[in-house]
Amino acid sequence: HSRLPCVHRDYGNGGTVCVCDESHCDDLEAIHRTDKQVVTVYESSRSGHRLDKSVLNFGQKFITKANKSVTINVDKTKPLYQAIIGFGGAFTDAAGINIKSLPQILQKRLIEDYFGETGIEYTLGRIPIGSSDFSTHAYSYDDNYKNDFQLNHFNLTEEDFDLKIPLIKEAKKVSKHNLRLIASPWSAPAWMKTNSELNHGGFLIGQPGGKYYKAFANYLVKFLNAYKAQGIPVWGITIENEPEMPMFFDNILGIKHPFNSMTFTPELYRDFLKLDFGPIMSAAGYGPNVTRVMICDDNRPYISQWAQVIYGDIEAAQYVYGMAFHWYMNSESNVGNLDIVHNQDPSKFILSTEACEMWLGMDHHVHLGSWKLFEKYATDIITVAHYAFTYLGGPNWVNNFVDAPIIVNATAREYYKQPSFYSIAHFSKFLPPGAQRLNHTLAVDGPTDADTLLTT
Repeated sequence: HSRLPCVHRDYGNGGTVCVCDESHCDDLEAIHRTDKQVVTVYESSRSGHRLDKSVLNFGQKFITKANKSVTINVDKTKPLYQAIIGFGGAFTDAAGINIKSLPQILQKRLIEDYFGETGIEYTLGRIPIGSSDFSTHAYSYDDNYKNDFQLNHFNLTEEDFDLKIPLIKEAKKVSKHNLRLIASPWSAPAWMKTNSELNHGGFLIGQPGGKYYKAFANYLVKFLNAYKAQGIPVWGITIENEPEMPMFFDNILGIKHPFNSMTFTPELYRDFLKLDFGPIMSAAGYGPNVTRVMICDDNRPYISQWAQVIYGDIEAAQYVYGMAFHWYMNSESNVGNLDIVHNQDPSKFILSTEACEMWLGMDHHVHLGSWKLFEKYATDIITVAHYAFTYLGGPNWVNNFVDAPIIVNATAREYYKQPSFYSIAHFSKFLPPGAQRLNHTLAVDGPTDADTLLTT
């Protein structure tokens, strides 16, 4: 079909948004195989291009600037590199609240923008097990009864039935891909924890192998069963979102972690895996080849230590499929941790499971039209050669508002596609699950700049 063009609006942040309302919303072309002897170029730019397509004849050399040509030589005799698992976003309470605030036609359109063939074709979704900091309040699935070790009072909440499950089902409906879902808890129920709170960190009571650890393992299995009963099987799971962060807040920042959270050290996590979670998951039919367990699920500085402790233990490692990490502490000094983790066990994948802009400690404003965010998302994906997860912005019960690829304005009955939406599209639409990085060399005639090397 002919693309519907972007209706640009400038908010003075160095770029423009594309406005979607009930009368008009831009879309993207479905991607098809390119003809032989031509190269298809897709361009987004600060000046207004949004994944605009052009077709060029493909010769021996592609002239990029005066007196310079670039040749990419693919070596088919060398092994392929890592495979893409997918790109995606999180089905948080905030996402559901924002989307449901729009007219019905825009709700459907927004889901298609994220997951449909005329959108950016997300293939992954993250589900908080209970509440997250992207909820209106803190809750778990067993809050009202202490010492409920049999979990007789476990129940999904209205947030699941009103906000998460309907969106997940709609995303599965519009996607041409098999949508893979990853679940993560922010906290165990308060009665299982040393501080008797959902927030401010705290550990599970006792030690791995004890009744509280077993109760938490069964709590996670209950969640998997409950979503499976709703027709939503979960592809992967992490045991805890950012288990190192409560200690970071206490020891480095000198304050309590402000929202729902729980602490695991790598050693506790390792022992919980082999004594409780791994065996209980397998007994329930969620073994490693059914529901993929990812460890850490925290920021990049921590992942090498977690790999050493857990991958180095045969009993624990047998239950682990991969490493999950977040982007908030990414820097040049720790990008090498990805290689360390890979070399510790090359059979296990590495997946970036959370990335949102304007997080705690930063300027908590949405920057409509920001081109800097376009560049930041693109650079991060290229640098780590992995996968971007994104959150829809706000609401948030601790005022941890973040920027997002799509911003909803319910009052105006509109939503806005940020430049970062199209930045992610340059990867998510062209790298389906299973795509692998090729072994190649780069030949440059003439002066070489950093941009040429980075983007090839």
